[in-house]
Amino acid sequence: MISVVFPGQGSQKVGMGADLYNNFDYIKFNTIQNRILNQNIENNHKQMKFKFTTIYQNINMKKVSQLDEYLFDLNGYLIIENALSKKELKDLNNILDKLKSLKHKEWAGYVHGHNYGGKEGLNLQQIYEAGKPFEKLIDHPSWINHMLHFVGGKGTFDHLHGPLFIDENFANIRGPGEAIGIHSGNPEGLQRNHYRYQNGKFHCSQVNILLALTNIGPGDGGTVIIPSSHKSNIVHPEFKDNKMLKGGKVSSAEGMTGAKEVYMKAGDALLFVDSLCHGSAKRINKGERRIVVYRYGPSWGFFRHPYRPSEDLLSRLSKFQQKIVMPHQNVLTPNNK
Repeated sequence: MISVVFPGQGSQKVGMGADLYNNFDYIKFNTIQNRILNQNIENNHKQMKFKFTTIYQNINMKKVSQLDEYLFDLNGYLIIENALSKKELKDLNNILDKLKSLKHKEWAGYVHGHNYGGKEGLNLQQIYEAGKPFEKLIDHPSWINHMLHFVGGKGTFDHLHGPLFIDENFANIRGPGEAIGIHSGNPEGLQRNHYRYQNGKFHCSQVNILLALTNIGPGDGGTVIIPSSHKSNIVHPEFKDNKMLKGGKVSSAEGMTGAKEVYMKAGDALLFVDSLCHGSAKRINKGERRIVVYRYGPSWGFFRHPYRPSEDLLSRLSKFQQKIVMPHQNVLTPNNK
C-alpha cells in the first residue's frame, strides 16, 4: 500500500493536490469519503451510506475498453476473468448449498425450483431473491458498465424508463448429464435476440452474464458457443434439428464445425449477446457444475417468465437496482399525475 501524506508544516498552497485528485481515483475516493464522514453521522446516516456506496462502486467499475468493443462486436462474447472475489464466491456457494435440495416447482421464499424434464440440472429461478450476495450481482461493478454500453439505452427514448432491465435470472446446478441443445443465433430473427451497431453505438436487445461458481474444464459440461454467429445470415448447415428453428429434436453443439466449449475458472464471467448460438456440452465428470445467469436488455423489455420481483426485494435495493429489476413502477394515470 502506498500513502501520500501532507505533514502540515506551513508549505501548503491552494490546489497543491489537484493533480493527484484529478488523475487517481483512490485519492478522489478517500477525499470524498472524508467529506462524507465529517457530516453529522447521526442525522445523515442513510444518505451518507448511499453516497459512500455509490462513490465506491463508480470508482471500482470495470471500464469498457476499445479492445472489449472490438472483440464483442467480432465474436459476440467476452471473458471477464476474476469477475467475482473469493469472498463473493464463498457467499454465493454457501447460499446454493442450502437451496440445492429444492425440487421442481418447489419454493424457498421467492426462489423457485425448475427443470425442463431432462438432465440439464436444477434451475433456481429468481435467484436475486436469495439474499444480499445475489442482490449485489444486479449492478456488479465487474460488468455493469459493459451492460450499459452494449445494451445501449442511454441517449435513446427507452432510457427514460430506466438504465437496463433484467428479464430473467437464475442459478443452475447440474451433475453428470446430457448436453443442453444449441439454440439462438441471428437467423432466428427474434426481437429479444436483436444485435446491432449503428452510428458508433451498440444496440443489443439482450446481453447475458454467465458466472462460473465452480471451475469448468473438460468434461464439466461447459457452455458451448459458435463465435460470430450473432452476425451470421445463414443457418449453420449442421444446425438441422434444433427445436428453436425447425420444431425438431434438440441438437448438441458438440462436434459442430466452428463450435467452441468455453472453459472458465470459478469467479470468471462469460458475457455474450443472446443472439450468439449457444448451448452446453455433456457433463461426464463427477460433482457439480454451478453457474449463475442474469439477462440484461433495454428497459422497454418485459419479463420472460411469470415471475416478478417481490416487494421485500424492492425495499432492500438501491434506486438504481430497483430500476433494473422493475423499470415500469411509475405508471401515469389520471389519479397519479
